[in-house]
Amino acid sequence: MVSETYNTDRGPFKRVPAKEVFASMVVWGAAISVAAAFTWIVGDLLWHGLPRFSWAFLTAEPLDAGRGGGIAPMIVSSLLILVVCLVVAIPIGLGTAVLLAEFTPDRGRFGWLVRRSLDVLAGVPSIVFGLFGGLFFVEVLGLGYSILAGGLTLACMVLPIFIRAAEVGFRSVDDAHRLASAALGMTRTTTLVKVLLPLAMPGLVVGLVLGIGRALAETAALLLTSGSVDRMPESLTDSGRALSIHIYELASNIPGGQEAAYGSAVVLVMMLLGINLIAGLISHRLLRRGVVAV
Repeated sequence: MVSETYNTDRGPFKRVPAKEVFASMVVWGAAISVAAAFTWIVGDLLWHGLPRFSWAFLTAEPLDAGRGGGIAPMIVSSLLILVVCLVVAIPIGLGTAVLLAEFTPDRGRFGWLVRRSLDVLAGVPSIVFGLFGGLFFVEVLGLGYSILAGGLTLACMVLPIFIRAAEVGFRSVDDAHRLASAALGMTRTTTLVKVLLPLAMPGLVVGLVLGIGRALAETAALLLTSGSVDRMPESLTDSGRALSIHIYELASNIPGGQEAAYGSAVVLVMMLLGINLIAGLISHRLLRRGVVAV
C-alpha cells in the first residue's frame, strides 16, 4: 500500500489554503479599486482641464467672473494662506508633539486629556472651524476677512493631524538612540535636535503633508474667514480667494465656468503633488544626514 504524501514546503503541487487565496483576492481587489478610482479622477481632470492649462492661465487676472482670463490671484492667495498656516502650525505642533512623546508619561492624565482632545478636534467638520475663525479671528481680533484670518483658522485645523503624526514619529525612534546619547553625555535638548528630530522626520513629513493637503483643499472655513475676492492681494490683511473657493464658485455659482473650474482643479492637484514631492525629498535628505550622524 502506497501512502500519498504532500510536500508543503516546495514543489509545483503545493496546496494553498482557501482562506489565504481569498485574503489575497480581497487585498488585491482593494488595491486595484483604489488605483482605478485615482486614475479615473485624475484622468477626468486632465481630460477636461488640460485644454485650459497654459502659462497665460497661470499668470493672468480672472475675467468675466472667472470664465476667462487666469487664476494668478488665486494661486498667490492660496500660497499666502498656506504660508501663514504653516508658520503658525509647525512650531506649535512640533513643541506639543515633543511634550507628549518625550516629557509626558504614557499613562498620565494630562497626556491622555491632550491626546483625546486632539483626536476629537481632528474629526470636527471644517465648517465648525470656519465659524470659530469667523467669530474669533475676524470679529474679536478685528482681522476682518483676510488672508491672515484664513491662515490662522487653517492652522487650527492642521494642528491635531500634525501633532498626532509627529508624536508617533518621535515614539517610533528606538530607545537605544536615547540611551546612547545619554551615555555620551549629550543633553536632552541636544539629543532631541541632533538625534531624535532627524530620525522622526518621516512621521513629521507625513503629518505635514496631510495637513497641507487639508489646508489647500479647504473651502468652507476659508469662505467665512479669508473671503472670496478674486483680486491680487497686496498684504496679509487683504481678502483673498483661494483656489478651492474659486473652483467651488466656478462649478456651482457661475454658469459656463466648468471649463475654468477643471483647469483650476488641475493646477491645485499639481500644487499638491509638487509639495508632496518636495517634502519627501527634504525628509529623505534629513533622514540620511541623521542616520549618518548617529
